Amino acid sequence: MSLEAFYYRADESLWEVLPGDREVLCSFHPSGPESRGKRQVAWMLMATSWMLMATASSSSRVGADGLRPKKGSRRNSAFVILAERKSQALPSGKPKMEQQSPTKKEGALRRICLYLWRQRYLPMPVMPEPGAEGSPVHRQRLTLVLSLATLIAAFGSSFQYGYNVAAVNSPAELMKEFYNQTYYERNNNYINEFSLTLLWSVSVSMFPFGGFLGSLMVGPLVNKFGRKGTLLFNNIFSIVPAILMGCSEVARSFEMIIVSRLLVGICAGLSSNVVPMYLGELAPKNLRGALGVVPQLFITVGILVAQIFGLRSLLANKEGWPILLGLTGIPAALQLLLLPFFPESPRYLLIQKKDEVAAKNALKKLRGWGDVGSEMEEIRQEDEAEKAAGFISVLKLFSMRSLRWQVISIIILMGGQQLSGVNAIYYYADQIYLSAGVKHHDVQYVTVGTGAVNVLMTVCAVFVVELLGRRVLLLLGFSVCFAACCVLTAALALQDTISWMPYVSIACVICYVVGHALGPSPIPALLITEIFLQSSRPAAFMVGGSVHWLSNFAVGLIFPFIQVGLGPYSFIIFAVICLLTTVYIFLVVPETKGKTFMEINQIFTKMNKVSEVHPEKKELKDFPISASGL
Repeated sequence: MSLEAFYYRADESLWEVLPGDREVLCSFHPSGPESRGKRQVAWMLMATSWMLMATASSSSRVGADGLRPKKGSRRNSAFVILAERKSQALPSGKPKMEQQSPTKKEGALRRICLYLWRQRYLPMPVMPEPGAEGSPVHRQRLTLVLSLATLIAAFGSSFQYGYNVAAVNSPAELMKEFYNQTYYERNNNYINEFSLTLLWSVSVSMFPFGGFLGSLMVGPLVNKFGRKGTLLFNNIFSIVPAILMGCSEVARSFEMIIVSRLLVGICAGLSSNVVPMYLGELAPKNLRGALGVVPQLFITVGILVAQIFGLRSLLANKEGWPILLGLTGIPAALQLLLLPFFPESPRYLLIQKKDEVAAKNALKKLRGWGDVGSEMEEIRQEDEAEKAAGFISVLKLFSMRSLRWQVISIIILMGGQQLSGVNAIYYYADQIYLSAGVKHHDVQYVTVGTGAVNVLMTVCAVFVVELLGRRVLLLLGFSVCFAACCVLTAALALQDTISWMPYVSIACVICYVVGHALGPSPIPALLITEIFLQSSRPAAFMVGGSVHWLSNFAVGLIFPFIQVGLGPYSFIIFAVICLLTTVYIFLVVPETKGKTFMEINQIFTKMNKVSEVHPEKKELKDFPISASGL
C-alpha cells in the first residue's frame, strides 16, 4: 500500500468513526474528507494543539470528557488510559466550532489523537508536564536532591584529587628534611643527595601510579557495587592514608607517606572516573553537560585550597605540614556520612540490577515529580540495545568495530589533555614569575592567584557548556593552549634580550590556564559518559583513566629531561600536540549537547559504518511506519 493510500484510509476512518468531531476535523482539513493526499502534517497539528491546550489549561478543572487530571502532575499514562476508555462512548451530533469552548475542543482533539494512536496511524507522543523536559513551558530543572548529590559526590571525591595534587608542593623542602632526619636517627648518617632525590621522586610519582591502578579498578567495582557504592568504598583509600600521613612525623616514618601517596592515588584514580559516570547518569540531558563539569570544578577548588593552606604563614611550616597532608580525610568522612541518603544511578538499577521499582523511585527523587515514564522508557531502550552485548571488557572494547571511533576519541582526548603541557606550565610558572621580577617570597601568592583563575574559568565552563556545546569548548580550549605555547616559546627565548618579555610570559601562562580550564580539563571525562552506553561505559572509563594517569606520569618523568635538552623550546612539543588534538576534534568529534545517549550512539553508529552497535544485535531498531514521523 502506498503512503498516500495509507494516509487517505486513516482519514476516511476518522470521518466514519468520530462523526461527532467532524467539525474539528474540518478545521484542520478545510476541504473535508474528499481531499486526498498525505494527512500526517494535519494530524501532527492536531496533536500539538491538544498538547499545548492541555499544558495551558488548569490541572484542576474537568475536561470535556469528564476526566479530572491529577493536580500538579502531567497527563500521565494512567490518565491517557482513562481517556481512552471514556472515548469509547463517542458523542454524536455536530456542534458548531464557533460555539465550542476550548475545553470541548480539547476533548475532541484528544479523542481524535487517541484514535490515531490506537490504530498506529500516529506515533504516541510523550505528554510533558509544565517544567518537564520537552515542555513548552520549561525544561527539566535542577532539583535540590540532584544538586546536593552532585555537590557531595564531587566534594567528597573530586576535591581530594585536586587537593592531593598540590598538597605536597609547598612543604616539599620540609618533607625532604624530615626524610633525611629520620634516616639519620635510624642509621647515624644522612642520606646522600641522589638517594634523597630518589626517595622524594618515588613519593611524588606514587600518586599518578596509584591513579593508574585506581583506573584499572573502575570497571569491576562499578559493576559490583554500583556508582554510589563505589564512591563510598573509595573513601577507604582516603581516610586511611589521611590518618597515616597525619601521624607520620610522630611515628618517625617516611615510609607511611610513600604508602599513603599510593593509596590517595588509587582514590583519585577511582574518583576521577566514577564521579563523572555517576553524575552523568543522574542528570537529565539538558543538565548533563553542566553537572559533568562539576567534578573538574572541584578538582580545581581542591588545588586552590591546597595552595592556600600551603602558604608558609599557614600550614607549610615545620609543625603544620602533617596536618596539611592529613586534611584530605575530612571530605571523605563527610561523603561517607551523607552520600548514603541519596539515590543510586537509575540506569545502573534498571539495566544492571534489573530493579525497575528502585530505578523509578530514584528518578522520582532526582526529578522532583512522580511521572518519569518517558525517562524510564529511554533507559529501557538503552537496555534493549545493549542486552545482547552483556559485559564488555577492555579487550572486547578494542575489538568491536561498532565502538572504534569512540575508543580512538577518548584515547586522543585524554592523552591530549595531559600531554598538552599543563603540568609543564605549572612547573615553569615559578621561574617565569621570578624572571618577571616577582620576589621569591611572593611567588606563592602569585601561584594562588593562578589557581583562582583556574577555578573561575572552570565555573564559567559549568555555565557555558550547555550554551556553546562540548565541541566548541574543546576546539576553543586547545586552540588557546596551542597559541599560548607558541608565544610562550618565543617569550622564553627572548626574555634575556627584551626587557618586557617576562610579562608576555606571565600573560601566556594565564591564557594557557584559561584555555585549559574551559575545554581540555573538564570536557573529556564528560564525553566518555556521553558517547558510550551502559554496558561499555565502565570499560571506557578504565581506558580513558589509564591513558590520563599514564600520560600524567610520563610528563612528570620525561619533562625534566626535555627541559634540560631543549630549554624554552620544549613547549614546541606541547604546541604540536595541542594542534593535532584540535584538528582531530574538528574532523571527528561530534556535538553531544542536548542529545540522549541513544541519539549520540546513533551518530557514532553512522561514523563506524555499521548498522549495529553490537555484532549480535541491532542497537536501534527501525521504527514502524506509525512512529517514523513525517
